Amino acid sequence: MRMYDLIMKKRNGGALSKEEIDFMVEGYTKGDIPDYQMSAMMMAVYFVGMNAEETLHLTMAMAQSGDMLDLSGIQGIKVDKHSTGGVGDKTSLALAPMTAACGVKIAKMSGRGLGHTGGTIDKLESFEGFSTAISTETFIRNVNDIGIAIMGQTKELAPADKLLYALRDVTATVDNMSLIASSIMSKKLAAGADAIVLDVKTGSGAFMKQEKDAFGLAKEMVQIGKNAGRNTIAVVSDMDQPLGRAVGNALEVKEAIETLKGKGPEDFTELCLTLGSLMLCLAGCARTQEEGREMLKKSIADGSALDKLAEFVKAQGGNEKMVYDTSLLPAARIVEPLPAPKEGYIEKLVCDEVGICSLILGGGRETKESAIDLSVGIVLEKKVGDYVKKGDVLAVLHANDREKLKEASNRLLLAYQIGEKETKEGPVIVGIVK
Repeated sequence: MRMYDLIMKKRNGGALSKEEIDFMVEGYTKGDIPDYQMSAMMMAVYFVGMNAEETLHLTMAMAQSGDMLDLSGIQGIKVDKHSTGGVGDKTSLALAPMTAACGVKIAKMSGRGLGHTGGTIDKLESFEGFSTAISTETFIRNVNDIGIAIMGQTKELAPADKLLYALRDVTATVDNMSLIASSIMSKKLAAGADAIVLDVKTGSGAFMKQEKDAFGLAKEMVQIGKNAGRNTIAVVSDMDQPLGRAVGNALEVKEAIETLKGKGPEDFTELCLTLGSLMLCLAGCARTQEEGREMLKKSIADGSALDKLAEFVKAQGGNEKMVYDTSLLPAARIVEPLPAPKEGYIEKLVCDEVGICSLILGGGRETKESAIDLSVGIVLEKKVGDYVKKGDVLAVLHANDREKLKEASNRLLLAYQIGEKETKEGPVIVGIVK
């Protein structure tokens, strides 16, 4: 088998067989196939596309290119949740303890943030002493004992995906539905869950800016999951403005804790209840979504969800007292309001710009090696649809550097579009793909 022949076959519109895809992925991972040939293949795929069978084979080949996590030692159905990422997306921080308190086994691998979207691990490290660098044995034991564990993604998990993504990133071949879907799902399948709930974001702060593209990706990933024998459901959710009101690591942790107390923002709470009810159904803990929602609400009302978060934090070396007293979490030295320059309705809030402002303050990474400041960020006091008078507080910035604060404030002001038109905030749940 020669890579040259496979490139020509795909370029001419042919479908690659499982054996051909396995040869290609294995050869590239080992370094036997050079970058220039794989670049040519990725460009051929970009223009010609892949059918459902090819996409599944590519996903499985990437998943099997490294370690496949064996979670058979965990009792019950293991459910994983994945978000395609956005601004203020702290969902796992509230969703995992809520669902675990209702009996779902949460065995999750998470990553760090890069750019203006935050990572679950960074946020969790706002708890003093917390670590995701735990052994597989500890990971499995914690899920069995308390129902939840989160560990960092290992280098051995789907290494072919890391190599291929880096190549696609520099050859303008990232934006292809089959390649995006296989990249995400290869890691989910390698992580060993029995069932997967996907949160696919759409809007100005999402990778998929257009609704139709978000639904296309959701359908593609659900099909891959089902073809691979995993019960998979996708929720398409809005990211045209930040989720909730807090953007920044420790600030988002505080908001997640407030949500577990029943005091969270309406959009964030609704997303958690929707995703959580689907997770409960897939785990066999609830018969219907309505029953699942009531179970989740009860876990908030009786305090068991909050206690589960504290139990989880303690089990991974963190200071669980911070769960009950959020004043112990990292806090910025400078807290400054951003006043509205004029009267009117918030017609638009450019989502990714809010994320970039948090990044400027030090709450995100420009590169993988960048250090982040867990204490900084933004709390949005006004969002789309709100009416403001001149001088009303649009947002509160948390900073440790005056120059960064000035730059972020000026940019955040431009992210707000204030006009005379009354604009209603759209629903956070755009649709569900099963």
